[in-house]
Amino acid sequence: MSKVALVTGGTRGIGAAVSVALKAAGYTVAANYAGNDDAAAAFTAETGIKSFKWSVADYDACAAGVAQVEAALGPIAVLVNNAGITRDAMFHKMTPAQWKEVIDVNLSGLFNMTHPVWTGMRDRKFGRIINISSINGQKGQAGQVNYSAAKSGDLGFTKALAAEGARAGITVNAICPGYIATEMVRAIDEKVLNERILPQIPVGRLGEPSEIARAVVFLASDDAGFITGSTLSANGGQFVV
Repeated sequence: MSKVALVTGGTRGIGAAVSVALKAAGYTVAANYAGNDDAAAAFTAETGIKSFKWSVADYDACAAGVAQVEAALGPIAVLVNNAGITRDAMFHKMTPAQWKEVIDVNLSGLFNMTHPVWTGMRDRKFGRIINISSINGQKGQAGQVNYSAAKSGDLGFTKALAAEGARAGITVNAICPGYIATEMVRAIDEKVLNERILPQIPVGRLGEPSEIARAVVFLASDDAGFITGSTLSANGGQFVV
C-alpha cells in the first residue's frame, strides 16, 4: 500500500505542483485548501487527487481534517506544510489584523497541522514533515514584516521539531523558495518583474513550481532519511546562506 501524503494549500501554485509530483512518485495524496472551491474542484477533476477543505489557522479544523483524510486514505506518513498567505504593508501602516492573519496561517498553521499527525508518526516510527518557508524568512523583506517573521519562525520550528523527531524516525526539513512562477508572481507588473526582480536572481529567471516539487519528493523519500533539521534554499542564487 502506498504512503499517504497530505499537502496543505495543495490545489494551487507550488502546492498543486507538489501534490502532482508526490502522486507521480507513488504516494496517495490528499490536497488541503482553504477557500477556492472552483479551483479545488478543477484540480481534483484534472488530477484525480482528493481535495479537503479547512483552514490551517484553526486547530480544531485541522484535527478534524486530519481525521477525515486518514479515515478516507489511511495514516498520514508525509505532511507538506505549504499553505500560506500574504497581507503586505509597510510596518507603520500594518494593522493588527494583517499581522495576526499571516501569523495564524503561515506560522501557527504548522503547529495546527503537525500536532495532530505527530503521535501517529511517533507510534509508527516513521514520518516526513516538510515545511515550505521562503527566501524572505531568511533575509527579510520590506513591506513583509508579518510574512518574514512567520517564515523565519517556520525555520525555528523545523530545527527544534527535528531534534524531537529524530529518534522516532521522523525527519523535519524546510524549503525556502525564492521567486517562483506561480499565478501570484506572474501577476506582478511586467516592468517591475523585469527591471527589479529578475536582475536580483543570478540564474536570470523565475523558478518553476515543479522544481520545488522535486525537492519535496526527495525530502519525503527513504533516500533522505539522514537529512533532518535542514533548510534547502531554492532561489536561483538570489540569497546564499
